[in-house]
Amino acid sequence: MGVRGSFDVRTSSRLEMVDITRHVRDAVASHAAGDGWCTVYVPHTTAGVTINEGADPDVASDILDALERIVPSGGSYRHREGNAAAHVKASLVGSSARVPIEGGRLALGTWQAIFFCEFDGPRSRTVLFDVS
Repeated sequence: MGVRGSFDVRTSSRLEMVDITRHVRDAVASHAAGDGWCTVYVPHTTAGVTINEGADPDVASDILDALERIVPSGGSYRHREGNAAAHVKASLVGSSARVPIEGGRLALGTWQAIFFCEFDGPRSRTVLFDVS
C-alpha cells in the first residue's frame, strides 16, 4: 500500500500557477525507495494541477492568459456564485497528475514542473499525494 499525505498551498491572486514540484519531490524522497508512481490530487472544484515547463515563468503566464481568453472570468454564466469560469477552467486543466518514480525520484522531464493552478483565489488550498 502507498503512503498518502498532503500539504497546503496559499495563493495570492485570482488566477495563479504555483510550482509545487519541490513539495512533491520532498514527499517522494521521504517515502519512495525504488520505482512506482506518485499521484497528485487537488480536492477543489475551482483549482487544478498540471505538468508543464517550469524553467520559464512566462509559460505559466501564457497558460493562464490562454485559459482566460477561452473562458473569460467576466463571461455570461448561470452559476450564481460568480465563479463559473473557475469551475470550467478547473475542468479543462484537471484535478490530478500522475508521475512515475524511478530510483526513488520523480521521473519528470528536464523542463517539467508540477503546478497547482488557482482559478478562484486568493485562497488557502490543500494538495493530496499518494506515493505507491
